[in-house]
Amino acid sequence: MDLTHDPDAAGDRYRALLEVSESISRNRDLPGLFDDLAQRLHRVVRFDYVNLVLHVPERNTMRLRVITSTRPSDSSFWETPVEESPSGLVWQTQQPLVIHDIDRETRYPMVMQLLRGHGVRSCCMLPLTTAQRRLGAMGLGGAEPSAYDHADLDFLGQVARQVAVAVENVLNYESAQCYQKELARERDRLRVVLDVTNAMVANLDLRELFQTASESLRRLIRHEFASLIVYDQVKGQLRLEAVDFPGGKPLIREVQLASLDDSPAAEAIRTRQPLALNRADVERFPRGIGRRLLDEGLQSAISVPLLRGVRALGALNVASTREAAFAPHDVELLIQIANELAIAVENALAFRQIEELKDKLAEEKLYLEDEIRTAYDFEEIVGEGQSLKRVLRDVETVAPTDSTVIIQGESGTGKELIARAIHNLSARRQRTFVKVNCAAIPTGLLESELFGHEKGAFTGAISQKIGRFELADKGTLFLDEIGDIPLELQPKLLRVLQEREFERLGSTRTVKVDIRLVTATNRDLGQMIANREFREDLFYRLNVFPITLPPLRERRDDIALLARYFTQKYARRMNKRIETIPGEALEALANWNWPGNVRELENLIERAVILTRGSSLHVPLAELRVEPADAAAPAPWTTLEGAEREHILRALRESHWVVGGPDGAAARLGLKRTTLQSRMQKLGIRRDG
Repeated sequence: MDLTHDPDAAGDRYRALLEVSESISRNRDLPGLFDDLAQRLHRVVRFDYVNLVLHVPERNTMRLRVITSTRPSDSSFWETPVEESPSGLVWQTQQPLVIHDIDRETRYPMVMQLLRGHGVRSCCMLPLTTAQRRLGAMGLGGAEPSAYDHADLDFLGQVARQVAVAVENVLNYESAQCYQKELARERDRLRVVLDVTNAMVANLDLRELFQTASESLRRLIRHEFASLIVYDQVKGQLRLEAVDFPGGKPLIREVQLASLDDSPAAEAIRTRQPLALNRADVERFPRGIGRRLLDEGLQSAISVPLLRGVRALGALNVASTREAAFAPHDVELLIQIANELAIAVENALAFRQIEELKDKLAEEKLYLEDEIRTAYDFEEIVGEGQSLKRVLRDVETVAPTDSTVIIQGESGTGKELIARAIHNLSARRQRTFVKVNCAAIPTGLLESELFGHEKGAFTGAISQKIGRFELADKGTLFLDEIGDIPLELQPKLLRVLQEREFERLGSTRTVKVDIRLVTATNRDLGQMIANREFREDLFYRLNVFPITLPPLRERRDDIALLARYFTQKYARRMNKRIETIPGEALEALANWNWPGNVRELENLIERAVILTRGSSLHVPLAELRVEPADAAAPAPWTTLEGAEREHILRALRESHWVVGGPDGAAARLGLKRTTLQSRMQKLGIRRDG
């Protein structure tokens, strides 16, 4: 068909080329592109059939990718060696090929048979080539012999050059899509592995951890059943540790035991290789777990061993009610998950051993504490005065109950001894007595100390911490200096007292405890409530049974007994033989006001024992500077507050105004540092004053 002298036909073909360009810009898939091209080219070129054949570099073959034909055909897409296809010749030579009559073409019988099936009598094929690579060939076929001449080839050559660019773009797009899907698949795999790793870090409970792992796996691998089997090397048995089977009947339960002969997972554990199982494989295990799997209707399964070094700790199993349900990439993901679970299983087994040892050590600790109490009787309370006997009667009364007790009294009066006596006379005496000095712990750490925290709850929380409330479960918790608890922490303490439950810092899990609470304070809580420094409702919760300890100046009849008791206590420790205490010393001790109470007396006697060289106690009377207690005798101070102020000032001067530490004023007075600071503030004592 000569178009040299036909301007209209030439114009149509130029317009067709523009439309081809437009079609190329709008189509992203090859079938759509060739359907659109066929409609546009029909106006300028005769054809009844168009195809696209691409070269496959991996196999060096020509593969039919697209057919657009006016005649329906059931012929399948084929792939042939390069030398057995006319498209292969075009791809190799990069020259167009025209076959005027396919009935006379003998070189490519299979391809010619395909063309006859579409009613093709003649065809032409043009190379598809871009600046980067040779792609393949585009073929057109007509229902009549000799349908294509040189003018057609020139025009179709221009079309083929544009189509080649479009085909390369589509192939690049398909390749990018494949990479994107592969990256998405890899991202999802890593996310599942990360979920399992995070769960493993935060949880030592294998059942909870496995539930997280199975739910994460289900997003990528469709399965109806999953289980975790742990191998007990000592017993030579497999233990079904965890099961995730939401839609199954309760035929398979956790903590079922099976011998190596009864479980399909045994082979994976023995061979240390993943094992794919179908129904016939499972039928080889007619007993135990294998039989139950069949009864549940499971048709295919994968078992992956949990490996740690040379040990096989167990197996991860997933199963489906579908046959051949798992692809090779599923097995790869299961191997990754199994590697993480192996670490978790190893940690959990080690944790169980530690827990067993911890329980054993706890029992031994309680036993040794009982032995220490019996051997040293360190909680003996010394005194025969009526005020002390009244306190001890109160202790005997309240101890058998579980009621909350608040012990009030000045610093050094023995509040902790009374708290321990309450515990030892109660039904909880076989359990732990836990003490917390609320004034000795920084405010920011007190909540963590009382209630515990989870790992990462705050900066520096590098591990989980059990709080004192949990440690005292089933026992007694003694909160000393309860008045020093910060106001913002008091509601949480109130909740524990009311509900017997709390949450650790950084956790949403509620912890329930059964404790007996005993508190102590040397502060006026009533005044603190008035000053809005202490919650009134908390005070009423704590003030169920108050016990007030008398100061030592109100127990003057007990001072001699206490002095002798402390003398013998420290003499035994220092291997000294002290038989007597001079009467002058006892009189001086009895007449002193003792602002530091029993603790001050004990510290003074300890110093006296250190200074003693013979059998008679040498008391440093100069420290007391005491006058007769008779009211008619002249006294250096007119009030008890003045005496206390002068005594504290003398200790501060002797310690060069150092309050804390072993040589500080608090130690000399037998007081806590915080108590001395509180007294100094109350008495208006300042160094510059």
